[in-house]
Amino acid sequence: MHKELKQLADEIQELRRKRNAVILAHNYQRDEIQEIADYCGDSLELSRLAAESAADVIAFCGVHFMAESAAILSPDKTVLLPNGDAGCPMADMITAEGLRAKKKELNGTPIVCYVNSSADVKAESDICCTSANVVSVVNSLPGDSVYMVPDMNLAKFAAKKTDKKVDWWKGFCPTHQLVTPSEVRGMQEKHPGAPLVVHPECREDVLALADEVRSTSGIYRFAEETNAKTIIVGTELGILYRLRKQNPDKEFILLSPNLVCPNMKITTLEDLRDALRDMKHVIRVEEPVLSGARTALERMLAVPRDN
Repeated sequence: MHKELKQLADEIQELRRKRNAVILAHNYQRDEIQEIADYCGDSLELSRLAAESAADVIAFCGVHFMAESAAILSPDKTVLLPNGDAGCPMADMITAEGLRAKKKELNGTPIVCYVNSSADVKAESDICCTSANVVSVVNSLPGDSVYMVPDMNLAKFAAKKTDKKVDWWKGFCPTHQLVTPSEVRGMQEKHPGAPLVVHPECREDVLALADEVRSTSGIYRFAEETNAKTIIVGTELGILYRLRKQNPDKEFILLSPNLVCPNMKITTLEDLRDALRDMKHVIRVEEPVLSGARTALERMLAVPRDN
């Protein structure tokens, strides 16, 4: 770690102790953020860890909806989003008002809401899901059809894994959406025999070319379990930090140079230090949204992961 980063890290650790704070970092955060965090993981995994923690303060290095989930599951703790501009374009593709209007057309069809969404949208939904348990969540619901928001790529992936009729909102992750089948074929030709593991937020025609489709936590497990020494990874760049750290004998190749989320990279060590020092960018979720979103999340927590 460079001298400047080391000094910042020391300041952050002192503030963490002073505030009795836990530092959480999503798998897509900058390497130095992941290095200093108490826990790294996907958004829901981290929110659960935070809820179980004895910390008074949660510094969530991620994007806005993730900090909201932590606030929903830990209403007695202070939740900080180190960079207040860290948003999610996919989450912004749907509003609670838009979903309420859509529900009037659906005649009671259950709404499955990807955790990559605002608290307002979660509160209008029947249950949440992650990319790790989406199929189990869909299958847990009554009836023969579901409506999924906001990610159409995740919905199309789930539709192929269930007997239920799945319809969806036409949202997507702009970063994963950029990957094309031609990029995939080019990378596979360049690295023959290397398995390709991709995130289900990628396009349907990209998923069709992959050897494995996994959530971020599933990609970590695949990397540990496979005998392959070279693995092509189709999700955001940040995942490579931990993959390489946990599997030093294996080579990980990013599927596309476009797989960099600017919102996930916006948070710096300076942001984290300043947030803990000044207790700023506090994220709160108020009633009645809090209760509605918490119900949707808690229903999901009772459902096991798929992979």
